[in-house]
Amino acid sequence: MINEKNSMKSTWRYTDRSTWNFHQKTLVFLDILPASRNDKPVPKHQKTDKIPYLPDWYMYRWILSRALLPLALQYAVVSYTGKPWHVFAVFIYYSLWFKAIGINQIHVLRRIGNIYGFLDGDQHDRDDVPDVGVKKVMRSLSSTGTFRPMLIALLTYDIRSNAVPNPHWAWLPLTVGCYGIALDFWFYWYHRLMHTTDSLWKYHRTHHLTKHPNPLMSLYADTEQEIFDIVVIPLMAYLTLTVVGIPFNFYDWWICGQFVTFSELTGHTGLRLHATTPTPFGPLLRQLDADLVIEDHDLHHRRGWKKSFNYGKHCRLWDRLFGTSGERIESKEQNVDYEHPASLPLW
Repeated sequence: MINEKNSMKSTWRYTDRSTWNFHQKTLVFLDILPASRNDKPVPKHQKTDKIPYLPDWYMYRWILSRALLPLALQYAVVSYTGKPWHVFAVFIYYSLWFKAIGINQIHVLRRIGNIYGFLDGDQHDRDDVPDVGVKKVMRSLSSTGTFRPMLIALLTYDIRSNAVPNPHWAWLPLTVGCYGIALDFWFYWYHRLMHTTDSLWKYHRTHHLTKHPNPLMSLYADTEQEIFDIVVIPLMAYLTLTVVGIPFNFYDWWICGQFVTFSELTGHTGLRLHATTPTPFGPLLRQLDADLVIEDHDLHHRRGWKKSFNYGKHCRLWDRLFGTSGERIESKEQNVDYEHPASLPLW
């Protein structure tokens, strides 16, 4: 008999709206539910059909436009008033932006899904938010958008040196690239141990109840895993950059965080696109066959259970080095359509 808390059955959206709870109403109000339940039919593709290629510059344009807008607005306000912001004001401001950008990204990704379809779409629709997991999804999304900015604001924001937004612009490409690699190193080993160690697997198995995830399931997990995903792993990446001497302040983190969040949400969409995780180190990672595309993490969910592969979530560098990289199916090089690239709308 299946334990009810492990059920992925999703029927609540077809019940009487008057019976919905606060969390269900909020998901519908924010309009962030998966594309598979939209009125418009989602395209279905055979696995041998050519998969569209998404050029990196579309993703860079999308990320940087969101990352820099809050900085520009803060700079304008501080310059006009002459008053730097207290750390609490910085945390509230960027926490709200973090949530708003995430919601906007889910909207855009869903529109793309309606155009290009999804991986393994000839066999399965994307999973919806399960009846038993609506509250968990809402709690996870709220926690991520609250505690990540809070952690870094408390660690890195200094009202004297950060009176106005001042990323280390000259260092920024190196910072963004190194942050992703460092984050993935710690994530790789934590994630691999969660799969291979019985005492840890019990905290990770909830996340793997979804075999065809959607962005809302990115942090569908037990509390123990949430703590590592939201706090511990980003903290380890920050300490790593600090130890090696790369300049790192709150605004550097904000921009790095936008690259990471974009990758995490996109990596759980299952979009049928050949899109590499955006990073300044992308060309080098591709040369090393260590880049990560959407299908890599999708296969981790679809085929991985306790014993798995593709443990990295931002690149395959550590999977390649430690022999845990899996083979692609639809994103094989010979199946990628480079002649007719896909696009990512700016808004």
